[in-house]
This record gives sequence, C-alpha cells and structure tokens, in this order.
Amino acid sequence: MVWLFSATLFVSASLLFWMQLMVGKLVLPLLGGSPAVWNTCLVFFQAMLLLAYGYAHLSTVRWNVRYQAIAHIGLLLIALPFLPVALAQGWTPPPDANPVLWLLALLTVSVGVPFFVVSTTAPLMQRWLAETDSPAGKDPYFLYAASNIGSLVGLVGYPLGLEPGLALSQQGWLWGAGYGALVVLVLGCAIALWRSPNTAQFP
Repeated sequence: MVWLFSATLFVSASLLFWMQLMVGKLVLPLLGGSPAVWNTCLVFFQAMLLLAYGYAHLSTVRWNVRYQAIAHIGLLLIALPFLPVALAQGWTPPPDANPVLWLLALLTVSVGVPFFVVSTTAPLMQRWLAETDSPAGKDPYFLYAASNIGSLVGLVGYPLGLEPGLALSQQGWLWGAGYGALVVLVLGCAIALWRSPNTAQFP
C-alpha cells in the first residue's frame, strides 16, 4: 500500500512541475518571455494550487473519506476532455491593452482544470492513507519525500530530456498519458481505502 501512495505522489508532483514549464513555453510565441509574462504564469499556478488545497480542506471537513474518494474520482474524469495539454484555439493577445488578464483567462480555459485536479493529490492522498489500517498511515508525511523527488524529476527532466527531443504537441499528449497513469494510481488508492477495515462502513 505504501508504494502505491508513494507512486501516486511521485507522478502527481512530476506532472505539476512539468506542466508549469511546458505551459511557459507554449505562451512564449504569443507574448514573449518578459518578466510580466512569467510573473503572470506564476501567479496563476500559485492561485490554482491554493484553490486546490482549499478544495482538499473543505472536502475533508465536510465529507466522510469514502464519499470524498468517490467525488474525487469523478473530478479526475472531468479533467479528461481538457487533454492533451495545449492552449485554447482562437485566442489572440490584445494589441493595445495589458495582456495580464487575457493571459490569466487563457491559462484558466486551457490548463486550469487538469492543473487544479493534479494539485489536490498530495493532501488528499495523505488523508486517505491516514484513514487506512496501514501502520504508515499513522505518520503519512513521509509521502513528502516521494513528492519532492517527483518535483525534482519534473524540473530537471523537462529541460534535459523532454523539451529538446519532443515537439510541444507531443509533450501535451505525453502529459495526457501521464495524467491517465495518475488516474489509475488514484483509483488504486481509493480501492485500498475502501477495502480498509477502518473505512469499511459509511457513517
């Protein structure tokens, strides 16, 4: 069970950091690489991360863990139509206006949903493992190690391996395949949760 939750955190963290770098390159042809563009992207991703953690907190407070697992599987499926990762078609930067709001809207429409969903993984998996009968669930924060390794792989692997050898369209499809793997892993975590004697019954 420990390896399953660790692998889930590893994959989700890799996808998060990979997406941020890939999306930054996607917007370069539209707006260039000025500090305002990079800062806007940073604000967007940090805001989505905050919203994702807010969702994880509220669903933890309001729902039984098994209801939370069922709802989250549905949320994972909702993000599938937004794949593969690419910018929405038909968006043209405003020629005479500040593009910050335009860029925030473009990022929200293009990648907001999958990034939000992946961002919820870490806090939810920690809670799910803590609710099982696994001895590791008594102190699930070791999962941060798997998350940190995944973050490093995403940050280093993209510029050294993915970006030089793959076109952006190929990267988008590959990210979508990684998301599919994450869905399978989260489903496996949910099954482990449901089978645990600690959560065998709904309240």
